[in-house]
Order: sequence, then C-alpha cells, then structure tokens
Amino acid sequence: QVQLVESGGGLVQAGGSLRLSCVASGNPFIIYRMGWYRQAPGKQRELVATLTSGGRINYGDSVKGRFTISRDNAKNTVYLQMNSLHAEDTAVYYCNAQSISRDFWGQGTQVSVSS
Repeated sequence: QVQLVESGGGLVQAGGSLRLSCVASGNPFIIYRMGWYRQAPGKQRELVATLTSGGRINYGDSVKGRFTISRDNAKNTVYLQMNSLHAEDTAVYYCNAQSISRDFWGQGTQVSVSS
C-alpha cells in the first residue's frame, strides 16, 4: 500500500505561481510513476504531468511551458511548480502513484486562480 499526502494548494491571482508537493509513504518502492491530475467542477479529471522512475516526463497540453514536475527521491516527494497561472487552472489537484497492480490517489488539494 501507498499513502499520498498533497500540500501547497491555495488562492492566487492570475499570473502568479504555486508549488504543490506530494509525499508518498508506506511502500513507495513499488511506485514506477508519479504525477498530478486535476479536476475542475463539471469536468473530467485530466492529466497535468507525470514522471516515471526512469525520468520520463509527460505534460498535459494545457500546462506545457508553464508547469514543471520534479521529484526528490530521498524524501519520496514529487513536486509541481506552477507558473503563469490562469483562471482555467482552477481545480482540485490530485497526486497519483502507479504500481504494477494499481493506482493510488491522494485526497486532493484545491488550487484557485482569480482573474
């Protein structure tokens, strides 16, 4: 089992920045990919960014060039640096971890961007 705890969400003005953190505990060595997804009201959950244990990164089209995913293996933590935030980035952001057998999800952290 893996437990994920997100932090760093909040309210920011358009054009501002936030950094999200996600700490994995339990059995983090079974994880081969971690990442972030988001869900805005009335919309489906969508990919923000993922990072594999081998270093491969994938970004959703709407965040390319503005968001950066990174990790600290010693702390079992993945980060999402969000710059140039738009009102359209407002959503609940979920940390995700994938093992061979299943996905794990955090409880989510709210990001609100005021225009």
